[in-house]
Amino acid sequence: MKVNLLIPVFNDWESCAQLITDIEKEISFQKNVSIRYYIIDDCSTDERLDFPPNVNVITLNRNIGHQRAIAIGLCYINDNASSDYVIVMDGDGEDKASDISALLNKAVLEKDKIIFGTRKKRYEGFWFRFFYVLYKQIYRLLTGKKINFGNFCAIPFKKVNNLVFVSDIWNHFSGGIIRSRLAYTSIDIDRGTRYHGKSKMNFFALVIHGLSAIAVYTDVLAVRILISTFGLITISLIGIFVVTGIRFFTPLAIPGWASFVVLSFLILIFQAFLISLLLLFNVLNYRTQRHFIPALEYKNFIA
Repeated sequence: MKVNLLIPVFNDWESCAQLITDIEKEISFQKNVSIRYYIIDDCSTDERLDFPPNVNVITLNRNIGHQRAIAIGLCYINDNASSDYVIVMDGDGEDKASDISALLNKAVLEKDKIIFGTRKKRYEGFWFRFFYVLYKQIYRLLTGKKINFGNFCAIPFKKVNNLVFVSDIWNHFSGGIIRSRLAYTSIDIDRGTRYHGKSKMNFFALVIHGLSAIAVYTDVLAVRILISTFGLITISLIGIFVVTGIRFFTPLAIPGWASFVVLSFLILIFQAFLISLLLLFNVLNYRTQRHFIPALEYKNFIA
């Protein structure tokens, strides 16, 4: 079984080298597995370490973030390599070398499916874990989809050619796969700990990451908000009719109360109408503009 392993790296060279060493130890017991590594250097500023001959380092000419680095790496592998599977993983040790075998075994059983590793345990602080859970719930509410995995996955090589033409992976890799409707499943794995240094995924990076995931569903999000604004307009109109009925047909009205409430409902209707109008133009613009296709543009980012 031939495997291409894709690792985005920004300055984390010691961790990446340790990860490769651990992977080599793991696969040394599996004579039928051969791995070639593709490290996407996201325009690192630290000096790069030396790697063995089976490691290819593709340097980008600017820092674009690990999601887009993964997209470029997939495009490069699709054009310049062949294998049975492509495995995408982080290079800091939090995606464990020992879990590669589990991904591959599942991939063999679930033919033509992308296999994600769903992390059961996390070791970050309380607030990071709290906001991560909150992000997943907001994502599900706004998009109608469930996301409980990151980048760690095994992709059948013949699916890579489909994936590199999915524009959404440029903003968010796993969200783009969900949106692409390519078949996928997941297995439970425990998150590892970093080999060296501290994680760069702080609170602000998590917010940006979450917004990128939601942005994949811009049109779906707009339609959901549009439906909500129509619901708000409907409720406001019902409120106006109720207040008018109380004012003219019952002795319950307080002087000046009906006018104030009706005016408030009219303001809500006006605001909801403006939001609906802006969303409508946004959706129409999104549907007509030319989207970024990684497979056609990725070479511009390689140094």
